[in-house]
Amino acid sequence: MIYMLPQGPGHSKAKSYHGWGTQFNSFWCCYGTGIESFSKLGDSIYFEEMGSSPALYITQFIPSSFKWNSTGITVIQKMKPFSSTEPVVQISFDISSAETINQTSTLNIRVPFWTSASRNVGKTTLNSEELHLVDPGSFLSVSRNWGSNDKLELQLPINLWTEAIKDDRQEYASILAIFFGPYLLAGLTDGDWDVDAGNSSKISDWIIPVSQSHRDQLITLFQEFNNRYCVLSSTNNTLTMSELPNSGTDASLHATFRLVLQHPSNQFSHVSSLDSLLGKLAKIEAFDRPGIFITHHSSNNDGVFFSASTETNTNSLFRIVSGLDGNSGTVSLESGSQEGCYLCSGDNCSSARLMCEHEDASVKKRASFLLSSGLRQYHPISFRVKGVTREFILEPLMSLMDESYTVFFNFSR
Repeated sequence: MIYMLPQGPGHSKAKSYHGWGTQFNSFWCCYGTGIESFSKLGDSIYFEEMGSSPALYITQFIPSSFKWNSTGITVIQKMKPFSSTEPVVQISFDISSAETINQTSTLNIRVPFWTSASRNVGKTTLNSEELHLVDPGSFLSVSRNWGSNDKLELQLPINLWTEAIKDDRQEYASILAIFFGPYLLAGLTDGDWDVDAGNSSKISDWIIPVSQSHRDQLITLFQEFNNRYCVLSSTNNTLTMSELPNSGTDASLHATFRLVLQHPSNQFSHVSSLDSLLGKLAKIEAFDRPGIFITHHSSNNDGVFFSASTETNTNSLFRIVSGLDGNSGTVSLESGSQEGCYLCSGDNCSSARLMCEHEDASVKKRASFLLSSGLRQYHPISFRVKGVTREFILEPLMSLMDESYTVFFNFSR
């Protein structure tokens, strides 16, 4: 549920002028208005048209049931889950009546403008008999003397599309919002907003869905300090250790990484299969900055940072080995270019750096991490979009909590 969200680049609810309140003490009047506004959605699914030939307008796809008293018909609406990798809305309506009714009535079902009438994907059936497709932005009308067990099914493709900012000045003509069907997509960014669409007019050329294999590769690396957990985290383009973050925050994004094995044939099915990872070379990608990987200088004293990796940059490769502390369930990350040197935590949940076994007796402990599934996961509707300087992750704005986001992008061609 969202209400009055800031629209500036890199903003969030947490950064709004009143801080979005506190968990127990602050409660603003607009919160109540927001709750009231969204409760109205439930009474705006079905609309009845009275007359000698009654009609029912179904304007929203929300799983629900409706007893149409004037006709004696009950309509049960169901909807299957969908995602960016399965961009099809599948809705079914089970129509039944308790007794035989000799009256014709009409169901008018809204076909949204954001879908398409493509016969490759779009389809409408009544009791398994295919019906004629109608144009998006109109209503599918089906009139009949409804029986005791009729089933009307719609299969509608969901399209990516853009909409210009509401400003007709020429200098803002390149500023667009990106939508997936009815969902406004937000980029997980702290303010950068330049998108490179190239010379292509086809939006799917520069926005691609996050694949299932990527979803299975998300990890977080933990260590315990004085009875508290700390996590490996990306902060200001460097690698640090930080306190265990709350969900729905920028910190939870920064503590989540994607483990990309060097050889695609070695990709693992899930981080729980730890044994299958041992001995493998991998790159460690920042969750909210696709294509940017943990990297270290040739000299380990220069710290660890993030950079766009290339095939020849062995400083972005780490070998996954059993934890140097000897505990089962821990892993250590050995530099792919400097044998015997490992990614290590600093003192008391602070910095992170590369350290070699001969440097310090504490390396075994500092280089051992608990590996778990990522604190942050991709939303089922997630995309990667090409930026001028980097890629972005796009997710529905309504799914975000206090993460920083950008909803308008400056498109260059």
